[in-house]
Amino acid sequence: MPLMGSFYIGTSGLQTSQNALNTTAHNLSNVDTVGYTRQQVQQASRAYTTIAVAPQSVADQQTGLGVSYARVKQVRDFFLDQTYRKESGRAMFYEVSTSVMEEVESQLGELHGEAFQTTLTDFWTSIEELSKDPGSSVTQGLFVQRASEFVERASAVYDGLESYQDNLNRQVKQQVDKINQYGKQILDMNDRIRAIESGKVEQANDLRDIRNQLLDELAQLTDITVGNDVYGNVTVQIEGVDFIKGNNCYTIGLQVDETTGFYTPFWPQNASYTLTTEGTREYNIDGAEVFDLTREISSDMETDIGGLKAMVLARGDHRADYTDINDQEYNQISKSVIMNIQAEFDQLIHNVVTAVNDILQTAAGVTTGDLVLQDGSVLRNVTYCADDAEGYMRSEEGMPLQLFTKATTDGYEKVTGADGRQYWVLQAEDPARGDSLYTIKNLEVNSELMQNPSRLGFVKEDGSIDNETMEALKDAFEAEKYTLNPNVRKNVNFVTYYTDLVSQIANSGSVYRSIYENQENTVEATDSARQQILAVSSDEELSNMIKFQNAFNASSRYINVISEMLEHLITTLGN
Repeated sequence: MPLMGSFYIGTSGLQTSQNALNTTAHNLSNVDTVGYTRQQVQQASRAYTTIAVAPQSVADQQTGLGVSYARVKQVRDFFLDQTYRKESGRAMFYEVSTSVMEEVESQLGELHGEAFQTTLTDFWTSIEELSKDPGSSVTQGLFVQRASEFVERASAVYDGLESYQDNLNRQVKQQVDKINQYGKQILDMNDRIRAIESGKVEQANDLRDIRNQLLDELAQLTDITVGNDVYGNVTVQIEGVDFIKGNNCYTIGLQVDETTGFYTPFWPQNASYTLTTEGTREYNIDGAEVFDLTREISSDMETDIGGLKAMVLARGDHRADYTDINDQEYNQISKSVIMNIQAEFDQLIHNVVTAVNDILQTAAGVTTGDLVLQDGSVLRNVTYCADDAEGYMRSEEGMPLQLFTKATTDGYEKVTGADGRQYWVLQAEDPARGDSLYTIKNLEVNSELMQNPSRLGFVKEDGSIDNETMEALKDAFEAEKYTLNPNVRKNVNFVTYYTDLVSQIANSGSVYRSIYENQENTVEATDSARQQILAVSSDEELSNMIKFQNAFNASSRYINVISEMLEHLITTLGN
């Protein structure tokens, strides 16, 4: 090779070694940078110069022009990235679920403060004290006072559950906004990376690190599938639906329930809509929801991935009450931690309230059957009593006394019978009308009894103590005829009902916590394996620095030798 041509080899070595040193220094300066992937230098030989073509020879006569700095590649494992994102999303699902269970326990007061168990027990104790001396105004007043505390505390617990539902609802919106923001940032990274790498000279590795970190964070919020298109863009699907594809980011929309204010994430591109007179769109999101919450939650089916799904699931879609606990409705609310507790807790309150009221109305002479009205119509199978019937448990107006009344509607309605007598008819509960139900949100203690507890009396018209009613009240609390939900077969009384309710929460919380801890171990193990590949090792990089520095020095010495030889030839020939 001519001496002048040898300079190509030396300078290529200098340039390549210098670039390799720069890459090594870049790795070392980002040892502690979150999301950084170590970069690895790939070298290649420059194009050969052909001196002669010799068909009879094994190879042509060629001379090399040195080494080239081919590219800097990221060292990543696609399989480990995919596994880490899947497992971190599952860990976030159970982290949210565990947090919700702990908050529910706190709302019931079992972790700190006054537990509802105490309020329920105090009410039961007041009945026992009343049974010892039914005619005492003191025990009657204590009975009404404990009933009032029972309602107030139950309302406070339910309000706390509602407040936490609203809190989760706000978090749903925040997480959807964050997901949409991540989508736009990833789309921007696609554009910037493509612009840099389109020349096939430079690799946008730092931008790729930012994009990969965004994908890692997005995977914690929801179940994603990551791929690449023919142009090198990252594509993302959420729950099997395109989120980032080509030059588009299909952001998630939020449908607001007019009654509860709850947000439902949906795909606007998959929903039908109509235009209002103001020019805005009103969406019909049936079939366009991001999450299919009717599917069973299972790791085998991979339906337990993502913090956002856990929040939507735990929050539920409405405020639940005792009417949701039936064979048809219960499966729809059982997956929601808060709705399940709301319904079971409200069922306890409803059972206590109706049991006490039913016993008191018996003392007022109430009966059940058909009642013919003055206009000839017939009320079928209603609970009623005549205004002048025997029975002492009546208000000043003659209406049967109820310890617990509805806040928005009257318990009894006065009607005229076919015989011309006045009757009091109990207003039946109608699930279609929330204001007709004895639920926590529609409950209060009779104001007349609050002002004058002695109206209870517990003294029959003949002047004898009504021990039968007192025994019935005691039996109502001790009767084991209630179940938590249709899936439970154990019969319990009021006190053990609440105990089982708390135990159910504690057991579910323990299960979620155990799954979360195991999932965290899986995530840590996967991340550890991933970090062994993509993380920067300072020892390895320092070793590379010495290697490339020696290569740089060798190339420098090679150039010096060629320079001295050339100088010697010129000087010698010149003389």
